[in-house]
Amino acid sequence: MKKVLIITYYWFPSGGSGVQRWLKFVKYLPQFDWEPIVLTVNENEASYPQIDKSLEKDISSNIKISKTSTFEILNLYKRISPEKEIPFGGFTDEEKPTLFHKISRFIRGNFFLPDPRRGWNRFAYKEACKLIEQEGIDSIVTTSPPHSTQLIGLKLKQKYKNINWIADFRDPWTDIHYYKKLYPTKLADIINKRYERKVLEQADKIIVTCESTQNTFQLKSNKLDFTKFNVITNGFDEDDFLSVTQNKLAKFTITYIGILYNSTDLSSLLSAFENQNDKENCLLRFVGHSGKVINPEIQARNLSQFTEILPQVKHAEAVQIMSDSSVLVLLIPNNDKDSAFLPGKLFEYLAAKRPILCIAPPNNEAGQIIEKCNAGKVFDYDDKDGISSYLIKIKKEWEKNNICNVNDDTYLKYSRKKLTEQLTNLLNQL
Repeated sequence: MKKVLIITYYWFPSGGSGVQRWLKFVKYLPQFDWEPIVLTVNENEASYPQIDKSLEKDISSNIKISKTSTFEILNLYKRISPEKEIPFGGFTDEEKPTLFHKISRFIRGNFFLPDPRRGWNRFAYKEACKLIEQEGIDSIVTTSPPHSTQLIGLKLKQKYKNINWIADFRDPWTDIHYYKKLYPTKLADIINKRYERKVLEQADKIIVTCESTQNTFQLKSNKLDFTKFNVITNGFDEDDFLSVTQNKLAKFTITYIGILYNSTDLSSLLSAFENQNDKENCLLRFVGHSGKVINPEIQARNLSQFTEILPQVKHAEAVQIMSDSSVLVLLIPNNDKDSAFLPGKLFEYLAAKRPILCIAPPNNEAGQIIEKCNAGKVFDYDDKDGISSYLIKIKKEWEKNNICNVNDDTYLKYSRKKLTEQLTNLLNQL
C-alpha cells in the first residue's frame, strides 16, 4: 500500500465533527490501497473542549498512530477561568463576555498566532520528520482547525522539497465567524493573513468542505492555481446507522443538535413553535453546548414546559436522537459571511431520514443540498409563517403513525466511504 501521513490535532478521544472527518477517512483509506499513518497529540496533554470515547470503535488496531507531547496554554486558561473548561468557538461562546473574557480574547487574538494550540507544532514537526524518513512517506495531509497545524505542513514542505502536501480546511481561517471577536490588531491581522496566504500558495492540493470556503480562499492571493482546490464535503458513515432503531415518540419532537452561539437567531423557530395549536403534544429539544443561549429566550416566551435541553452527548447517542426525532432543525447564521459553511451534522441529518427544517439566508449551500436530496424545506429567517405552516404540515403526517420519513436516496452520495474514494483519487494524482 502507498502511505500517507495525516497530521491532525483532533483525534480520539476528542469529540466533535472535526474528529469524525479524519477518523472516517482513516477508517476507509485501506479499502482504496492507501495506508494512513496518524500523527496527533497525546490526549493526556491536549486541550480538548469535549471527549467522546464512543468513537474508538472506528479505529482499527492495524492503524499506526503516533502521539507526541505538547505545550498547552489553554490548560492554564482552564484552571484560571470562571467556567473551568476549555472554551468553544475561539473564546467567543460567552453570552455576555466579562472583562476577564474580553481580555482573554484579546490575548488569544494577538499573542497566540494563529491560535493557542501552536504549542504542539515543534513536537509534531520533529515526529513528522522521523516518520517521513522511517516510513518512506511522500504524501502528507494537514487538517485544521487549529490552523497552526497547517504551519507544520508548510515547514515540512520547505524541508522535503519532493513531499506531496495536501492542506485540508474544515473551516475558513481569517474569515471564520468569530475572528473579529478576538480583537486582532492590525499587526496580528497582517501576520494571520500572511500565514494563511503562504499555506494556500505552497500546498500542492487544497481541500475544503464547501464551495463557499473555496471561493473565499481563491481571493487570498493572485498567485494561486485554482486547479489545486478540491471540495470534499463532510458526510455520514453508514455503519453508524446500522444498529439504529427509528423509535416512535409519544410527542411531535423538533430537534436541534449542536452548538448555539449568543448570536444565533432563534426567533423564527420559536415563533413557529408558538403557533402550534397543540403544544402539549409537542416537544422542542436542543442537544449540545447551548443552554446559556437558549434558556433566556425560552423563559421569555413561557415555553419551558415544552422544551428539553440536553448537554453534549456521545456521537452514537446523537445519531439515535436524530433518528427518533420528528423534525430536525438546521440553523445557518443570518448573514453572508457566517453562513458560508456547511455544518457537518447536515449529512447525518440526511442519513437519519427525518424531515429537515432549514432556516437560512437565500441561496445558501446547505439549503441547496437539502432541496436536491428532497430532504426537507428551506426558509428565510423572515418567513415565520412559512416555517409555522411547514411544521403544521409535518405534524399532520406524524399524527398518522407517530413517525415521519424521508424516502429519497440522493443523500447516499455523501457516505464517508464514497467521500474517501474522492480523497484517494486526489492522492493518486500527486
